Amino acid sequence: MPDPELPFDPSLALIGGAWRPAEGGATLALLDPSQGTELARIARGGAPDIDAAVSAARAARAGDWGRMPAAERGRILTRIGALVRERLDWLAELEARDVGKPLTQARNDAVALARYCEFYGGAADKVHGQTIPYLEGYTVYTLREAHGVTGHIIPWNYPMQIIGRSIGAALAMGNACVLKPAEEACLTALAFAWLAEQAGLPQGALNVVPGLGAEAGAALAGHPGIQHVSFTGSVATGSAVQVAAGRNVVPVTLELGGKSPQLVFEDADLDAALPFLINAGTQNAGQTCSASSRILVHHSRHAELRECMAERYSALRVGPAMEDLDVGPMISARQQGIVAGFLEKAADLTIAAQAKVPEGPGHYAPPTLLDAVPPDHPLAQQEIFGPVQVIIPFGTEEEAVRIANGTDYGLVAGIWTRDGARQMRLARALHSGQVYINNYGAGGGVELPFGGIGKSGHGREKGFEALYGFSTLKTVAAFHG
Repeated sequence: MPDPELPFDPSLALIGGAWRPAEGGATLALLDPSQGTELARIARGGAPDIDAAVSAARAARAGDWGRMPAAERGRILTRIGALVRERLDWLAELEARDVGKPLTQARNDAVALARYCEFYGGAADKVHGQTIPYLEGYTVYTLREAHGVTGHIIPWNYPMQIIGRSIGAALAMGNACVLKPAEEACLTALAFAWLAEQAGLPQGALNVVPGLGAEAGAALAGHPGIQHVSFTGSVATGSAVQVAAGRNVVPVTLELGGKSPQLVFEDADLDAALPFLINAGTQNAGQTCSASSRILVHHSRHAELRECMAERYSALRVGPAMEDLDVGPMISARQQGIVAGFLEKAADLTIAAQAKVPEGPGHYAPPTLLDAVPPDHPLAQQEIFGPVQVIIPFGTEEEAVRIANGTDYGLVAGIWTRDGARQMRLARALHSGQVYINNYGAGGGVELPFGGIGKSGHGREKGFEALYGFSTLKTVAAFHG
């Protein structure tokens, strides 16, 4: 059992309000990325457990949860948010130990989870339909209704944040949820479910089944009792999820990878930009879908930016999550190996700076800054999902746009320039779901719709757009003469 003590047994799944072992009692080891040691045992759920969870969710929709007024759903979500705020430090420590991210970053995630619950708690009764002017003798209006039972497959890098934006929005609309957290990190998913119970969420409205992606995740994506699937993760797995859901003609929201650029022009304020440039590539050890792994810089500022970034990179402190340094470990030995493989491909590139990693146990990858990388190089095209950034010089605005748009991804982009006209031109020209001007990330932005184009996925989470995605539109046309 991890420290601190848990008020629930992490080796159990939550199905229909009951904490129960997986079918056959199978469990999986949950490892501490900072030490490589076992942190806890979690349930190894499979198809029978997913089937039971879907049945419990359907019962909740047919029962108290499905009949509950929107305002009361909102009150429950608001109460969950209040409980999250009461236990911020507890949740932060769980997330830090489980994911390996520095404690301060984990606490920011807990704050974001609370904010999602508050936002969607307040929004639950504010999703309205419309009346539509039509022919004489008709009254036509639209209704926003829950899909029914929604499936949620979340990754290991930001469990609390993705639970907030996915489960929070789905519950606000009145859906009953089945959540399959990542097998690498699921303690805060179970903790959230436990807090939701304390807040009075009806049994079966939220069910949590840990397990392997190939077992529990595949069973959930293809289950005929699911009306909508939300997935965050890799392009390959997202494609498989979409195919599985498509067999049941079920809509899917996909938030996949990214190779997000930040464009630094000759008039950029480097002092303002540098913290964003560094943090966007090294936060959570670069294990972030919206990580800014490509820094595009005008030739006239290239040398200056390289030296400034290299100085900061060399000073990055890497170590165990609970030491609360700048960069923690990779989630697993496998992910550590993937990053090492990419760095081997960088043998022909110039390393501008590389931070030191601690000796001994733990899955650490050295934060690495690569200079003057050709735009078509694998490290400038493929998602690394580690603390590696590449600097790419450009000469003209048109060249910068061409390079920025020159990957299969389109999740986030940043623009650093004081030129207002250029800001507007580039905001339109960049192929990206989000564009930030003289900032990057906007403080998390619970209210800001988030999602990508191309291989970054489709559909939108966060803000009111997520509520629309977790509902279906019904048109009613009444003829009354």
